Amino acid sequence: MSPAVICLEFNELTPSLLDRFIDAGKLPNFKRLREQSLVQTTDAQANGEWLNPWVQWVTIHSGLDAAEHEVYRLSNAYQLKVPAVWDVISDAGKNVWVCGSMNPWCRDSLNGHILPDPWSYQINPYPEGEFEAFDTYVRKNVQDYAAKKSPVSMKERGKFVSYMLSHGLELSTIFRVINQLCQECVGNHRWKRAAILDAIQCDLFEWYYRKHQPAFATFFSNSTAHYQHKFWRNMQPEEFFIRPTAVEQSTYKDAILYGYQQMDKIVGRMLKLAPQATIMLISGLGQQAYNDKDREGGVRYYRLHSKSVLQETLKIAGNFSYEPIMADEFFLRFVNGIDAEACVAKLESIQLPDGGPAFSAELDGNDVIGQCRCRLLMPSDAQLKVNGSGGSISFNDVFYWVDSIKSGTHHPDGVFWISEPGRACEVREEKVALTAIAPTVLDCLGIEPSDFMHDQSVLSAAPEAANETLEREPALV
Repeated sequence: MSPAVICLEFNELTPSLLDRFIDAGKLPNFKRLREQSLVQTTDAQANGEWLNPWVQWVTIHSGLDAAEHEVYRLSNAYQLKVPAVWDVISDAGKNVWVCGSMNPWCRDSLNGHILPDPWSYQINPYPEGEFEAFDTYVRKNVQDYAAKKSPVSMKERGKFVSYMLSHGLELSTIFRVINQLCQECVGNHRWKRAAILDAIQCDLFEWYYRKHQPAFATFFSNSTAHYQHKFWRNMQPEEFFIRPTAVEQSTYKDAILYGYQQMDKIVGRMLKLAPQATIMLISGLGQQAYNDKDREGGVRYYRLHSKSVLQETLKIAGNFSYEPIMADEFFLRFVNGIDAEACVAKLESIQLPDGGPAFSAELDGNDVIGQCRCRLLMPSDAQLKVNGSGGSISFNDVFYWVDSIKSGTHHPDGVFWISEPGRACEVREEKVALTAIAPTVLDCLGIEPSDFMHDQSVLSAAPEAANETLEREPALV
């Protein structure tokens, strides 16, 4: 019987930073994992809007490149007709446990459990009702992380605590939460909450893993990607025109290292949880310093204050629900398509002070995917213009600034390590395409790849053959 496979999906870990921190002695568990792994770097073969994690993870989970799957928006993978790798494994009669994977999709008859990432709105956890208390709590905290007021009610918080107490919450995690809340009372430590949520989700992952012993499991984390986007200028201030203040440096200088160290703890837990499993470390892509707009004031992101802004300030009519997504995007579910169409028209009529569009809006049946398009710091008296009406609306009555300047941006190089029991470290310099990951997972489990998967497993192919797909002209670069 093939060993179980656990995919540690640590979004946007950067190969060069991982090596640097390991060599500095900061990441002992990553070092241990690397010493028993086939080590390769992946190439996402994309740039611009196609170099987004919700595109790359669909490629990883399907074996199709972006030109084939055509999923370029978060939460649109549900439209795919091909099965995800966990569906293929499930169809082979093996149990699966998908914990937090980004932009997922699955069949109704999945043999196992799936907990989608907190930004996906077109797929529910499976089985129905299994993760409701956890999903509601985490989704609201992550989607409205920058809000000044907690988006979670006391009732929802109580259900979450009760659920976790019966689903693996560790005493050490409880103490860590208490310590986090105490630190927030005396200093600027709220930014560390993302890593606390990872620890809680890891408790849940381990509880289900021990209970069901799945043949295939994933554990997804986005916290370090978040830290890199926000705090790269604190790690390398010399790379930026806009330098952080001394006060900011005292808090954020080592924020990215902190993120990697929290991932290191999870690696240690996984090695202890499943010592005989094949562990794959996958990041999908990496990051690099972003300073292109520093001399213009830097790139900023804004979010809507609330649903009431849409209804009362922007006069969006109809019966709809409002769900903030990642960064500056939001999702509206309308009861009927006529109101959804009217919403798109209204959002597209609103202009920034310079005349550019304040929103982008995309219609999907009765649903609208919207995004704030402002990227510059707005003065306190900035006014939005309503095209065709001559009216104006206070910018700050509609949006609030998510309190940082973009510092890290995506890079196509990602991490791909395969740790098998008894394997010696092997470092391959050739980069590998993301489309090779799904066939490699199936190879480890003794399952034939699906007909639509074009690439070979990196384990069964010679190093130079595993890289053949990179020699094809990429369609989206």
